[in-house]
Amino acid sequence: MLVPIFTLKLNHKINPRMVTIGKYDGKHPNLTAATTAGKVFVHNPHTRAVRGGRASEIAVDSDISLLNINQKISAICAGSLDSMGVNDILMVGTQTNLLAYDVQNNTDIFYKDAPDGVNAVVMGKLGTINTPLAITGGNCALSGFDIEGNDLFWTVTGDNVCSLALCQFSGDGRNQLVVGSEDYDIRVFQEDEIIAEMTETEAITALCPMTDARFGYALANGTVGVYEKNSRYWRIKSKNQAVTIDSFDLDADGVPELITGWSNGKIDARSDRTGEVVFRDNLSSAIAGIVQGDYRMDGNMELICCSNEGEVRGYLPANQEQKGNLMDTNIEQETIRDLSQRKQNLILEIKNYEENAKAGKDERPSGLGDLDKAQMGIIPANTQLQTTLTVNSGAENSAPHVELTVNTSNDTVLKSVLIFAEGIFEGESHVIHPNTPSLSNSLKVPIVPPKDIPVDLHIKAFVGTKSSMQFHVFEVTRQLPRFSMYVPCTDQVPEPKSSVVFTINERIQRVVLWINQNFLVDEDIAAETPLNVGFLSLRGSGPIFIQMQANGQITIRTDDMDLAGDLIQALASFLGIDDLQVVADYPMHMEDLKNLLVKVDEFHSVRQKLTAEMADHSNLIRSLVVRAEDARLMSDMRNMRRGYMELFDLNRDLVNGYKIRCSNHQELLNCLKLVNQTIQKAGQLRVGKFKTMVVSSCRQAIKENNISALFKIIKTGTS
Repeated sequence: MLVPIFTLKLNHKINPRMVTIGKYDGKHPNLTAATTAGKVFVHNPHTRAVRGGRASEIAVDSDISLLNINQKISAICAGSLDSMGVNDILMVGTQTNLLAYDVQNNTDIFYKDAPDGVNAVVMGKLGTINTPLAITGGNCALSGFDIEGNDLFWTVTGDNVCSLALCQFSGDGRNQLVVGSEDYDIRVFQEDEIIAEMTETEAITALCPMTDARFGYALANGTVGVYEKNSRYWRIKSKNQAVTIDSFDLDADGVPELITGWSNGKIDARSDRTGEVVFRDNLSSAIAGIVQGDYRMDGNMELICCSNEGEVRGYLPANQEQKGNLMDTNIEQETIRDLSQRKQNLILEIKNYEENAKAGKDERPSGLGDLDKAQMGIIPANTQLQTTLTVNSGAENSAPHVELTVNTSNDTVLKSVLIFAEGIFEGESHVIHPNTPSLSNSLKVPIVPPKDIPVDLHIKAFVGTKSSMQFHVFEVTRQLPRFSMYVPCTDQVPEPKSSVVFTINERIQRVVLWINQNFLVDEDIAAETPLNVGFLSLRGSGPIFIQMQANGQITIRTDDMDLAGDLIQALASFLGIDDLQVVADYPMHMEDLKNLLVKVDEFHSVRQKLTAEMADHSNLIRSLVVRAEDARLMSDMRNMRRGYMELFDLNRDLVNGYKIRCSNHQELLNCLKLVNQTIQKAGQLRVGKFKTMVVSSCRQAIKENNISALFKIIKTGTS
């Protein structure tokens, strides 16, 4: 359990997820957070803070220094970029720049343009890179900077980055980068190679390392949980939003618990093994951040929780004497309530068993008749629940969907059916209650999977007779295949203009087995040589043709580059292929990419021109202010008025120019996102080292402005 040991009121509103703690002088920990006014405050209760440069004290006796960033802050992090690891550096990210700041000496270490923006920052060593890095995640891109601002690491990811964490995922003693993004995916990077990918049901808003290969995660829909490698260990879901998570060892057993700060001000600690709550507390407003450090300088690590209103509360693990008194009342009340609920459930269950046992004996006249037995829910012993999955292409004025049919094997009826499936239904569950007069032994449920991922359907059905008062519960789990929103099509459908070609050392039968397992087909496809199978997408992506020759050459024809990448990754995973090179021909995508790069160049040139104009206007404003003030001191009201009128016009032009610059920057961000996503798609067409090679080669070609090389890399996989 945790004991509150101190509370602070800092009187500064704190941005959510923008709290960190750093030893900027190498000795004293300083709580640091971003405020809503484009500033960063540093709370230093141990030594008097310095002034000058970006820093200014609020008052003479204040422990807080304010750093003026003068932009909307999007991420902060404190850590060491020095190999010796003595003094921490503060990293501040905005949507246009990254600042590395030396708080102790009140100086900028480096200030970098970040065209992709900075949504998250994490600091530490990554893989085999010897120097610590400040790793930023932005607009579909990841970058890593050393202490001199050199860009030592860069790669792309599928969507805007929401969260980052460094974790020893593979257990080799080196850090891997865990990335959460807006496309609901968690990706694990071994430097610039993706070694694992997990799909969730919402954007991943927070990540934190736990122990060994475990890490915690939080989603935008209120879900928190723990992964062990690429398998989910446990998860819970709340109606409130999990703002921030951290790991902290409450009971000194060497295994940290998952600490969660919620939007309603609640803080809870959960067992890393089961997700059971072992501690909870409440602050008066939403939690903004959770960090840990020896803030009282007494040799004990404290858990420090901050609210968005500036309230700070520190906790220590309770000693043995205190543990017996902590939360005893709450625990006793919760235990009694849980036991009472279990008792009631067991009493009801025993009652049902007893009544069913009486009905089963059928002793007349004291026994029950057929009508009574029906009301008691007695059903034949051989009753089974059967499920069928078929593809409905949208006939009878309905949208295309996968149809799940649930039926019983005899005359018994389905009172209701509950289906639990991640990412398909709102709230992840769906209940069907047929009208009482139309009760039958069959129900049809439309399912529309939003993405091409395999989903487990957990089905529970109430089965009985039409006059039953009690029902039997049948439970079945059925997997929805990955590519379920596709129907077979014939050769008469025009073939797509785009394709990918690669060669594998496998038999056609193995590829046919993969097709039968991953697509919903009425009858299993036969293994013919050469193989030619066609499907039509129900999401509007057009036709797909999978062709395979006797020599192992496979051609996948589809105009959807994302779909081609998903097919290749799924096939490589099924066949256990570690490295796969592909030749891709996507003329329409290449034309779009060419137009995008032209736009990017135009936006860059406009940005430089606007920046130069703003600099000129700033210098002119400076001189006009001096001239107007000189006129005022000399009582020359006419020239003073004229100077301030010119100043007013110039300021208006400057504001208009800034608005144009902001709009230009947003357009540039959108174009860069599409460029990065195209590189990501090109990487997804390859497997293993060839995937990494494509991403790094594309980036180098863009740096050198070598467009022809870029197109060749995307097509052939090599430069």
